Amino acid sequence: MRFVPRLSQRLRRRVLGVGAAALVLPVAAGVAGSTAALAAPAAATPISHRAPAGGFEEVFVDSDMGPIKVQIQWAARGGDAALYLLDGLRARDDANAWSFETNARDQFANDNVTLVMPVGGQSSFYTDWYAPSNLNGQDVTYKWETFLTENLPDYLATRGVSRSNNGILGLSMGGSAALTLAAYHRDQFKFASSLSGYLNLSAPGMREAIRVAMLDAGRFNVDSMWGPPWSPAWLRNDPFVFAPKLAGLSMYISAASGLPGQHDNPQGLVGVYNTANAMGLEALALAQTRAFQIKLATLGIQARFDFPARGTHSWKYWEEELWKARPQILEALNAY
Repeated sequence: MRFVPRLSQRLRRRVLGVGAAALVLPVAAGVAGSTAALAAPAAATPISHRAPAGGFEEVFVDSDMGPIKVQIQWAARGGDAALYLLDGLRARDDANAWSFETNARDQFANDNVTLVMPVGGQSSFYTDWYAPSNLNGQDVTYKWETFLTENLPDYLATRGVSRSNNGILGLSMGGSAALTLAAYHRDQFKFASSLSGYLNLSAPGMREAIRVAMLDAGRFNVDSMWGPPWSPAWLRNDPFVFAPKLAGLSMYISAASGLPGQHDNPQGLVGVYNTANAMGLEALALAQTRAFQIKLATLGIQARFDFPARGTHSWKYWEEELWKARPQILEALNAY
């Protein structure tokens, strides 16, 4: 995402290494000119027709968290493949940032794959939490893994989307989550991609960094998510640990150097600070992605890696990586 100058003053006191888990800052406006509909309970309606041929729609899908908004761009020719696009740590409640920070919809406008962009999930890591966060008055328990692997595919099946011919891609927080969901739901996903993801959550300092970042992004308590640092849930959601489960999966994994590139043009002191923070975030993502690359190599697991010489933790670079990954996505899902 493009790094935006709206970080709080206390972030200025934070060491860049700790900022690693500040992960992603989607900003900007909602999506205009869309239609909205309330999704009926999926189990009540069997698959009876192909997916709509093209077009954009917003629906609300029932879940244990209440109705969840989902932005959908239907496959150009009514195909049954789908690509789930996951947001970052500061995911908004009005729109998925892939829909307004990037040209993702244009990239796939003529392809036979449906883009599925769930809305919300700030600081969630798209996982099932143990309890509501007790530091910010959260009134529901996040159940994002259940939503993305049960409720949402059940609904999409009623619209002609396959339960098994799917890909999943995310950036930063969504990058590690994409690999996690694909690893534990191989019957659903044929492709997974992490862009600037943090892929070794058990590395020294990472659990503490995530705790600080989630407090900053909505005052969420990480103990409500995976329990205390010694909880086995941390290992269950660490790509470095569950890497063997990814064998045979088509994967595209990238992280840039952290050096400013063509999309970085900081203005004023705030802009310089934001760019510096984005550099630190991306440098850590690079270190973790390189370590993950070595891990897969030792296991004999194939994946496509891309390490651009320049690029910070921001949306325009992820937009470019999505375009690079597009041919592999279409091939894995047979969605040409």
